[in-house]
Parts: sequence; C-alpha cells; structure tokens
Amino acid sequence: MILPNPKDAVHRAWLYRILAAFADDSFLMTMLHFKGGTCAAMRELIDRFSVDLDFDLMDPEQAKPVQKHMEKIFSQLGLEIKDQSKIAPQYFLKYPNKPGERNTVQIDVAFPPLKSNRYENVHLIEIDRLMPCQSIPTMFANKLATPLERFKKSHSIAGRDLYDIHAFFLKGFSFDEAVIFEKTGLGVTAFMKKLKKFIVQHVAQIHIDHDLNVLLPVQQFQRIRGNLKNETLMFLSQFYS
Repeated sequence: MILPNPKDAVHRAWLYRILAAFADDSFLMTMLHFKGGTCAAMRELIDRFSVDLDFDLMDPEQAKPVQKHMEKIFSQLGLEIKDQSKIAPQYFLKYPNKPGERNTVQIDVAFPPLKSNRYENVHLIEIDRLMPCQSIPTMFANKLATPLERFKKSHSIAGRDLYDIHAFFLKGFSFDEAVIFEKTGLGVTAFMKKLKKFIVQHVAQIHIDHDLNVLLPVQQFQRIRGNLKNETLMFLSQFYS
C-alpha cells in the first residue's frame, strides 16, 4: 500500500498487525470478509493510502462472538478501545505514537451483507496471509454506490470515493450489476445518470483536495486533482447515450 507520508508508516504497520491477527483467527476468517479502501490498496487495485479496516459480517447472529474475538485480539496487541458502537462491531482503537501524528484505527463491520456480494480468497502479500475478500466486480459495484450512500447517511462527501471509482474504470474492471440493483433498486443506465448528476451538483474541487492531499504523494495528487471529476463523469457517461 502506498505511503505518501513517512509519518504514516506507524499507522500502516498497525493496520497490518491487526489484519494478520484477524487472519490467524479461524473463527474470524469464517465470519469477516475484507473489503473497502485498505483491501483494494493491498490488492493493488487502487494506488492511494487508506487508513481504516472494513469488513462484511457473514452471519449477523454471530456479531457478539465476533466482537469477543476481536476484543481479545485488541487486548493482546495492546490496543486501547477509544470508542465503539453499541449496535455493531465498530471500533476506534488507539495505539501509541508521537504527539500530533495519527494514533487511531477505525474498524467497521457491516451486516447483513448483500445477497449479490461475491467473495474470493486472496493472498495479501504485505501480511503473507490468505483472507476472504470481496471480489473485484463486487467491490467496484459497492464503490460506485458509495458516494450516494455516504451523502444520504451523513450528508458528507469524500474525494477518495471519486478517486477509487476513477481508478477502477482506468484499470478496465467490470462491476456487478446485481450489486448495484440490490443496493439502489436501479438498473445500470438509471444509476449512472443519478450518480453523474450527484457528482455534478455536489462534488466540488475542495472536496477532492481536502480528502486526497493526505492520501497521495504530492506529485501524484497534483497530476490528478484537476482532472479527476471530469474524467469520472466521462466514464459514467459511456453507459447511456
């Protein structure tokens, strides 16, 4: 995973340490399937830094046992639970670091997973472990829906959502239409029109700059920042005339 700032090496090390511990827990590996930006970055599907860990919980009835296993690992690693959700396995974990530098890892576990989601076992080189991850078409479809979901849930906009969609299009990946339909109730043409309209109306340059400037090396950020929005809209437009 790319490291735009040497100071973030400690954060990346903790991400990998937690992931390796999860992967070594056979129960967690039947219950938690890796997804999101860090998963995509570790699989070299996107080329940016990512700071959180995201998973799908395959059996919602196992949420409590999953939490117990996770919390045992946090304790063994010496991580402090800074905050956590009362309704889902969501944690903010504090690790020791220098003052003024990152010291918190967020872990999100979503459930129930979409019926149309597909998964595959992937060897993650950085931790030398095999982990179940969302398939590329599933991941791409979920990322396409993320800007609309994020805005609906918290009225917020993240430039990294646009960056990831753009990156998946650039690599020529396909997306699972069934995932988009299950998440939104829309066919591809209607969904792409809706997403394009949202980006045009709501995503400003300030959103792109504020989010991506800490996730990309300076030169890479400067190369993409001015073209990201228009190129993403171009990719979306190819799905309707």
